[in-house]
Amino acid sequence: MTAQVIDGRKIAETLRTEVARDISELASNGITCRLATVCVGQDDGATRYERRVAATAAHLGVAHRHVAIDADASPGDVVDAITALNDDPAISAILVLRPLPDHIDEAEVFRSVSPVKDVEGVHPENLGLLALGNPRFVSPTAASAFHVLDEWIDQSGVERDDFYHDSLIVVVGRSNNVGKPAMLLALQRQAALESVDEWASRNGQLGWHTRRADVLIVAAGCPELIHAEHVREGTIVLDVGVNAVRDAGGTRIVGDVDFAQVCSRARALTPVPGGIGPLTDLWLLRNTAAAARLNDDPAQILT
Repeated sequence: MTAQVIDGRKIAETLRTEVARDISELASNGITCRLATVCVGQDDGATRYERRVAATAAHLGVAHRHVAIDADASPGDVVDAITALNDDPAISAILVLRPLPDHIDEAEVFRSVSPVKDVEGVHPENLGLLALGNPRFVSPTAASAFHVLDEWIDQSGVERDDFYHDSLIVVVGRSNNVGKPAMLLALQRQAALESVDEWASRNGQLGWHTRRADVLIVAAGCPELIHAEHVREGTIVLDVGVNAVRDAGGTRIVGDVDFAQVCSRARALTPVPGGIGPLTDLWLLRNTAAAARLNDDPAQILT
């Protein structure tokens, strides 16, 4: 078996049109979308991501403000900077870039972002609303993974409900911004669900879990963690990982899945790059448009 390679870029073009239409509609009603990105320190990955988001925002007509904070700033300084953005009516949405320096409590920073500007969906209020099935903002990466899966199901000619009701989804990784939201999205679709992380590979149990999956979503942040031995034939594999790996040939970007190995066993597989990634930035800006609409009409805000 050779896997069908799912073209995320093609799916992203349709999503781009939808997001552009939302932003244009808001502009015609006098509502400006403005995204603020916050970066503490100068991590290369965070810097690359910020530039990519800024470019996509500019292309779609979303205003962007970048706030750079010194790596040695105190936790209080970081929270104060975010609070100022919360209080600024010109800012629709806030994205805190990772990783944060070791002395900064990530959970404290996430709590400090206004829940109605938290377009990454990591504030406890937004994660709670997602868990209750009434999401305000969904993690762009998790939402993008399921958007790709939904599109693939539609193209396969199977009813979505039938597919999910008959499927076991195994999520590898339990991060607050990808793994846990992905689990909740699987539950919303009434699929059977199992959750593991990279610790299962350390005790030799990872394959026992992953080989049972009908759909395998890998978001562990471990380069090429999943090999052919971890996947049974016919599985749909969504690789969410983006890892910069340095070797003799220089730096290359790889996913959490060994593409060459797994391609020989999976039914369908997302590549890295070109799979989930092209949709993630667009979903972030879709959330930004939703936040702009929400902040323009406070009556919509759930309390």
